[in-house]
Amino acid sequence: MYRFATPLALVLLATTAAVAQDPVMIKEIEVEVDLDAVVNPEAAARYGTLATDLEGAISARLVDRIDEDGMNLTVDISEAELSNSFTEALGIADTKLVGDVKIAGDTSNALDNVYTLTVSIEQVRLFFPEGTDETSLSVSSDEYYASLIAAFADAVAVRVDD
Repeated sequence: MYRFATPLALVLLATTAAVAQDPVMIKEIEVEVDLDAVVNPEAAARYGTLATDLEGAISARLVDRIDEDGMNLTVDISEAELSNSFTEALGIADTKLVGDVKIAGDTSNALDNVYTLTVSIEQVRLFFPEGTDETSLSVSSDEYYASLIAAFADAVAVRVDD
C-alpha cells in the first residue's frame, strides 16, 4: 500500500505544479476618463490629467510584466467624486474613484477578467505620506491626488492574476 501511495503522491504533486498559473503578462495599458461624466465640477477640474497619471502609475507597478505577447489592460474611469472637509468630518464622505478594469487577450474572451474597482477614502489614507495631518489635508491637494492614484494603481496591480 505504501509503495503505491508515494509514487501517486509524487504524480499528483507534479501535476499540481504543472497546472500552476504563470503570471499574467501585459502588452498594453490604457486608461480612459470621460470627464464629462464626472459629476463633481471640482473633481473634473482637478483630475484633468488623471488618465495619464493613472496609466503611468499602473505601468510602474507592472513594469516586470510588460511583454509584447501579453494581455491588454484597460481602465475606464466612470466616476470621480471629491467630498469636502465637512462631509468627511461627519463620516459621510463621498470621495472615491470608480472604474471598470478589463484584462483581455487579442483573440479570445475565454481568459478575460472584467471587474469594477472602487477606491474610497479608506484605501487612499493608506497611501498618505508619513506624518500627513489629515485634518488639514484638502481633497484637492497634490498629496491627496497622488495617494488616490497610488491606491487605485495598487489595487489594479494586485488583481492582475485573479
